[in-house]
Amino acid sequence: MNETIKLLQNHRSVRFFEDKPLSEEQIKAIVVSAQAASTSSFIQAYSIIGVTDQDKKDQLAALAGGQEYVAKNGHFFVFCADLHRHELIGELEKKDVLPTIKSTEKFMVSLIDAALAAQNAAIAAESMGLGICYIGGIRNNLEAVSELLKTPKRVIPLFGMTVGYPQKENEQKPRLPFEHIYHENEYNQDTDAYKKQLSLYDEIISEYYQERTDGKRSDTWTGQMAQMLEKQTRMYMKEFVKKQGFDLR
Repeated sequence: MNETIKLLQNHRSVRFFEDKPLSEEQIKAIVVSAQAASTSSFIQAYSIIGVTDQDKKDQLAALAGGQEYVAKNGHFFVFCADLHRHELIGELEKKDVLPTIKSTEKFMVSLIDAALAAQNAAIAAESMGLGICYIGGIRNNLEAVSELLKTPKRVIPLFGMTVGYPQKENEQKPRLPFEHIYHENEYNQDTDAYKKQLSLYDEIISEYYQERTDGKRSDTWTGQMAQMLEKQTRMYMKEFVKKQGFDLR
């Protein structure tokens, strides 16, 4: 155990922030740390949009489902899959790069690159005593988000990240058991053992919610997931991705 591991294992989402903006130095440190993340074949297929305009933040908060902390934080970042610059590279170098750029593989590369960069940014922020929360809600209406942020073709806003000085810190939610996540040499397909682990985890999560809410909630994790997955959301995504220039060949 060292300080880096302690920092990583102490993560929790923060949704209430002090009314205090991040400094330019903090913003730059977070972005440069994001850029230091691994990137497939040095392609760097992502961009980060920092939103400081309060009206835009208010609109993004509404588009994300009325999440107030999207509007009230120290800084709001939007991480985007970005192959727009690579199309420009094709024009500069007079190479036909479009079939590759449109491929499912490069789409996956852009998603992975953006996620790796974002996690670096999150850790950099937390190392400064700041809190963060990922915001997937911006995908509720990517047409409106893209218009608001003026993203060009082959750029897709993937998720936001609120960053700021914590006003209130949530308790850490217990994660799935180590044995449920880590498989050695091959995927463990013992479904009976899997279901038993899930039942034990449900007990842990139910107890967590009961303590956190003074008995007002006793949700199980499997119950939450089943209810969420039963409801079809953001089913427009395939069409939007294709419209943005990713044919997923």
